[in-house]
Amino acid sequence: MARLPSAERRRQLTEAAIRAMSRDGVPRTTTRSIAAEAGVSLSVFHYCFDSKQELIESVITTIAGHYVTIVQEALRPRATLEETVRAGFQAYWDHVRAHPDEHMLTYELTQYALRQPGFEHLARRQYELYTETYTELIDQVRQTMGLRLRVPAPVLARYLAAMTDGLTLNYLVLGDEATWNDILDTVTAHIAGLVQET
Repeated sequence: MARLPSAERRRQLTEAAIRAMSRDGVPRTTTRSIAAEAGVSLSVFHYCFDSKQELIESVITTIAGHYVTIVQEALRPRATLEETVRAGFQAYWDHVRAHPDEHMLTYELTQYALRQPGFEHLARRQYELYTETYTELIDQVRQTMGLRLRVPAPVLARYLAAMTDGLTLNYLVLGDEATWNDILDTVTAHIAGLVQET
């Protein structure tokens, strides 16, 4: 087995944990099964992560990173604010459709953390991360397009996180792709109405 830097090994184990948890569920995924998924020994896992809490936080952060990068790239300024906002939501939506198990895992991680004594802070951290991510995306669009918000950025960020969370769960439960374009149009018009060009 080739020696990898610790950060690279952690990334490898985190991605293996995402695959294992998406397939088997969080409660049934063990450190042993994650090590096997990554093709490393259990001792390598314990060298990289001090606890299951540390691993779960890494999983939460990594999953968010998977789609944040895609959305950031999609948010390059377009002809109108509506087109820019729509492109960001479309990129996120395309990720949900391509990786539904990964998005379903985020809900399972929340429930798991809330029900495991001592893990509750991970659920809070997960949702704080969503808000922080939206704050960064709002700042990115605001700076590149010269926008003024009609509501405070922290309020808009939390609102967007809650709305996206609800829409994602709605799709995972109902699987109704036919109406999704109409939903994206509605969301885009609504969000565009909360900002104005300066």
